[in-house]
Amino acid sequence: MDRRPGLSARLRLTLSYAGFLAVAGALLLAVVWGFLLRYVPDNQQGLLGISPNRYLLVHTFAPAAAVAMAFLLVFGLVGGWILAGRMLAPLTRITAAARTAGKGSLSHRIRMTGRRDEFRELSDAFDSMLEELESHVAEQRRFAANASHELRTPLAVSRTLLDVARKDPTRDPGELVERLYAVNTRAIDLTEALLVLSRSDRAHLHRETVDLSLTAEEAAETLLPLAEQRGITLDVTGGEARTSGSAELLLRMVTNLVQNALVHNLPAGGTVTVHTGTEGDTSVLRVENTGRPLPPELVPTLTEPFRRATERVRTEEHAGVGLGLAIVHSVVRAHDGTLDLAPRPGGGLLVTVRLPGIR
Repeated sequence: MDRRPGLSARLRLTLSYAGFLAVAGALLLAVVWGFLLRYVPDNQQGLLGISPNRYLLVHTFAPAAAVAMAFLLVFGLVGGWILAGRMLAPLTRITAAARTAGKGSLSHRIRMTGRRDEFRELSDAFDSMLEELESHVAEQRRFAANASHELRTPLAVSRTLLDVARKDPTRDPGELVERLYAVNTRAIDLTEALLVLSRSDRAHLHRETVDLSLTAEEAAETLLPLAEQRGITLDVTGGEARTSGSAELLLRMVTNLVQNALVHNLPAGGTVTVHTGTEGDTSVLRVENTGRPLPPELVPTLTEPFRRATERVRTEEHAGVGLGLAIVHSVVRAHDGTLDLAPRPGGGLLVTVRLPGIR
């Protein structure tokens, strides 16, 4: 935004310092002058015939006062310019860092030292903002690269299948259609997951009152055939847990958690428990499943987009696209909640979602 040119902050501070010093000096001289003239007689001989009279004192003191005022003004301007420069030096560093960041370099940090004053707090806040921006941009770039790769894979597979079918007309068309259908279904699932992930990252959501217990029952009912197919016991326990948010996104969150718990489970005889409740002013959803033991260093990476935990047991028909827990994390973050993942001692995973509750 273009603005009209004006005085710099340093020059304004300098003029303020000099003006304040000049006014203080003038007041001091006025007080001294007033008290001196008050006790000096206004006659030809002066006090006791040896002190100067008021006329001589005025003509003697006035030039000296004028010189003192000029000195104070010059001293105020020079000293004020130096002091203003020292005071605004941290702001100059912050401005330079902001310009560097504006050119795309987010790795630069101010790292201001010294006592913790207003400029130091501003510098630390700016460094924190740059760190968050750098992390977010890096995550977005990594996500875009992974998404491009994931979307290109089914297209490349489809092209290969069509090339093979074109070169071999005698090939069974039914097998080709089935394989193309599976590849196309995977591409559609990936695209829908990307759309949900993008929508859940938005700050503004249509909010309404949602009971997580009812959402958990709906998700469990939808995924019950998958649980029966894999021989897994699916239980929903707990009580009412109301929160404010998007009913569609919260249902997708719970569905992803339950489906993830079913897919990454024991080959048979496993269990999945979904529990809802409240803890103070917080609504809590817990999804716990059996499975093989998970390395502790693997758990924090499960919410990264396209991150597949290869050590976890899953069936190939439900291999997924690597966005299940990433979508959950994004939905929880959009609803001002927290997501905790912890490996169970006996194997499997315990996922805890905490969202702001509603009385």
